[in-house]
Amino acid sequence: MARTYQDIIYEKKDQVARITINRPKQYNACTGDTFKELTLALEDAGSDGEVGVIVLTGAGDKAFSAGGDVNWEKTAGADRMILEPYNLHFTISRCLKPIIARVNGYAIGGGNHLAYWCDLSIAAEHAIFGQNGPRVGSPACGPVVNYLTKVVGHKRAREMWMLCRKYTAKQALEWGLVNAVVPMEKLDEEVQKWCDEILALSPTCLRILKGSFVDEYENILGQGDIVRRLVLTPEFWQGEQQEGARAFLEKRQPNFRQFRKAKA
Repeated sequence: MARTYQDIIYEKKDQVARITINRPKQYNACTGDTFKELTLALEDAGSDGEVGVIVLTGAGDKAFSAGGDVNWEKTAGADRMILEPYNLHFTISRCLKPIIARVNGYAIGGGNHLAYWCDLSIAAEHAIFGQNGPRVGSPACGPVVNYLTKVVGHKRAREMWMLCRKYTAKQALEWGLVNAVVPMEKLDEEVQKWCDEILALSPTCLRILKGSFVDEYENILGQGDIVRRLVLTPEFWQGEQQEGARAFLEKRQPNFRQFRKAKA
């Protein structure tokens, strides 16, 4: 019996599996439930012998994904250590089929590293990329952070994560963050073109290639949980994380300076 999804649309046709985050009013921001559904759909597509390529995208033309839903993050607190998308990234790595990110707008925070974690990324011209974590008190660590150094190099990766700047699709292409940029009206056509090229190739060879690429960064998978548990404390969740979430929802600058204190 087919599984029913609430936060995503999952379709399979002509050997292509398409997974769409379907929360356009929230700019396709994700909750724990969204991450779980994405993981289940990816696992299904990965195990389906007829599927040759997977396309991951967001509903509408404004956002691929704005990352974690801040309303959920504000209430989820320390539960995020279990519910955040780290298992999703592990699932993407373990799926030995090419996964294309169809970036149809904002790819911010979790949406950005979800896009660059995919094997290939194709963006609309109006897409915007960037990280938000330190700006809203949303911690990320381990592979979702340091894998970016393998994509754009250490200096660019540290700039993106530590300064929380926003970057255009053109800049993303120049950095190697995406593979192609096209007008929004040509996005589906371009994605289909890449899918068709992949489907014309040997599926077994592609599985070997995907596994070989993943093997190159195997050592960083699973690091995040250790770092988070060593660094994050109840004081963080009740202080910095809450201040960041409240400030975002109240549309003001957070006051993180209060959390920098000299030792007694």
